[in-house]
This record gives sequence, C-alpha cells and structure tokens, in this order.
Amino acid sequence: MGDETRLRILRLLRREELTGTDLMEILNMGQSRISTHLSLLKEVGLVTDRRAGRHSFFSIARNPASELLERILEQNGEAPEFETDQRGLEDLMLRKRDEAQSYFDRVAASFGEQILPGRTWEGLARAILKLAPRARYADLGVGDGLLTLMLAEVAKKVVAVDLSPKMLDHLRQRAKAKGFNNIETIKGELDDLPLEEQTIDVAVLSQALHHAEIPLRALQEAARILVPGGRVLVIDLLAHTEDWVREKLQHRHLGFTESRLEDLMREAGLKDVSVQRAARDPQPPHFMTLIATATKPLD
Repeated sequence: MGDETRLRILRLLRREELTGTDLMEILNMGQSRISTHLSLLKEVGLVTDRRAGRHSFFSIARNPASELLERILEQNGEAPEFETDQRGLEDLMLRKRDEAQSYFDRVAASFGEQILPGRTWEGLARAILKLAPRARYADLGVGDGLLTLMLAEVAKKVVAVDLSPKMLDHLRQRAKAKGFNNIETIKGELDDLPLEEQTIDVAVLSQALHHAEIPLRALQEAARILVPGGRVLVIDLLAHTEDWVREKLQHRHLGFTESRLEDLMREAGLKDVSVQRAARDPQPPHFMTLIATATKPLD
C-alpha cells in the first residue's frame, strides 16, 4: 500500500472493472510492470479478477480489508497523478462507448439480416412466455409439440388437442422426458373439440387453422371452451398461392387475408380482434405469418 503505482491502480479499480490493457493505457506503463502490481494486489486479497474469453477483468475485492482500503485511498487522494488517471479513465470509457455506437451505426441497416449469437425465434418466444399468466391453456393442433412444451413451463395446465394419436404420443414422451406433469393430451378435431365449455383461459391455434375444414367452426369451438374474458391466439399464414401445400402438407386453406381472419374471429363471437403481420420467412416462397388475438365477451 506504500507504493504509489499500486495506489493508482486501486483508485482506478474502485471506479471501474478494468483489464490489464486498460490499466496500461491509462497509466502509460508496460505490461510486465502492471502485471507485477496486479499479482501482488491479488496475493494479499485486495484485488480479484474474472476471466472473459481472452481477457481478465480486475476489480476491488470485497472482504474485511475493504473498509481499511477505502480509508487509505481517501487519505491519499491529493496527488496530481490521481487526477490525471481519472481523466484517462473517463477518456477510455468514452472511447469504448463511441466504438460501440459506431459499430451499431455501421450495421444498423443490415442488422436484422445478420446471424447473431443467441438470436432465435425460440429463445425470444421462451423469454416472452415468462410474462404470460399462470393459467389454463389449450393448444389446438399441437404439431411438433414445441409450443405445448413451452406453454407448460408457465401454465397451470395445458390441454393438447390433435387429430393424430402418434403426434400426441410423441408429445407425451417428450413431456415425460422433461418432467412435465401439467399436460393433458386429447385426440380430437378442431371443429368439434372434446372439451367442456368455459374451462380454458387461453386457446392457441398455431399454424392449425388452415388445417380446419371449416375455420369459422374451429374458432367458434375455441370461443366455446373459453371462460368469459378468456383469449384466443391464432398464428397462421397470410393468404398465398402455393398450392403444393395442399397435398404435401395437408393444408386445406392457402392462408387468410387480414380482413378475412378478422371477420372470422368476429363471426365466432369474439371481440377486441387484432390481426397483424408478424414476420416473413427468409427462404422462398417467403410465407408471411399473421398473429391474431381476440377476447371472449364477459356477458
């Protein structure tokens, strides 16, 4: 503590977590000198470090000696070198902020087209679902079951309805492997749901409505099983002309226009209807996804 350089390092680390390179720049000293002082400070427990990739970040250690260190730093704060160090630190932090801003300004126009670590639709959906109420959900037309499993993470109960027994069996196996016991699987048709009235808080039809023989009837059934004030969420395709999906994917309808989907939901007795375009597939034929929500009236 009697060494001026070590005091300068400690005063800087009291303000910011810094790398050895940062300290070299601020103090205008060589690597070996900075490393020697940091090693001594770590040895006596005044400084700690953490590894992040190729860099080590140093900061003041929080321990019984911290109070004594604070008193010593306060009593030795008049040297002109300390003021110079603080200006150097401020310049360093300002430059780092400018570099970050410059990067985002540079890539702003193409940012959405880049492959970025951790940016996936599933990750985003899981994050948003954490805000969903702990309620009773019905997943009508489960498909691969991914959405059902995601809902189960936050739901009080999920009723999974699908026409295919094999789809439901696959879902049960995945649910068991993940330890979920709040999923009930039921074989049934979208336009004739084997569920009692007013037993569900949220009904979800994710890429399922275009499989229904009569979409209006499927939405009426979804409304029937909802409690008053319950909500319907429809995720489907904007109307398109890719007729091959009828035979290859068993689509009965080539998507829906916004106005048609809104009319169907109103005809089903739902209110507060909202239909919006959500996202376009990056691969041809660039299907557009629609998201529609509505509420069952209270009376």
